[in-house]
Amino acid sequence: MNTLERDYEQDFYAWIQHNIALLKQGKLNEIDIDILIDELESMAKRDKRELTSRLTILIAHLLKWQFQPEQRSGSWQGSIDEQRFKIGKHLEDSPSLRNQLSESIKVAYPDALKLAIKETKLSSKVFPKDCPYPIEQLLDDSFYPSPG
Repeated sequence: MNTLERDYEQDFYAWIQHNIALLKQGKLNEIDIDILIDELESMAKRDKRELTSRLTILIAHLLKWQFQPEQRSGSWQGSIDEQRFKIGKHLEDSPSLRNQLSESIKVAYPDALKLAIKETKLSSKVFPKDCPYPIEQLLDDSFYPSPG
């Protein structure tokens, strides 16, 4: 096992720093391209997973807000606001993720629905089969759904 492989296995941060230095020096032939490709793909998946995760929480709280209005609380509103803020920052950092919003919402909705059902203890029949909120509403800081 060479130094680069050992660093990757034992000290990921050192491996990153070493590869950055190699790239800056133009020593492309010393970089383990396969591992670098795997790591870059992993980073892209992580960013998409984070977007989906934040959408899941946002949608779950919007569903609770809409379908259990008597239980509304400042913490629900705070969670809605926080998820919108963090989604906005995430999209600022990676604008191309906007192209993934529709797909991420479709992936997030079943989990958001499960969360809303579990937390409200309402029947699944109360909630829409598909996400009732278009992207514009999900990202609109002033949107809070009316009771359903």
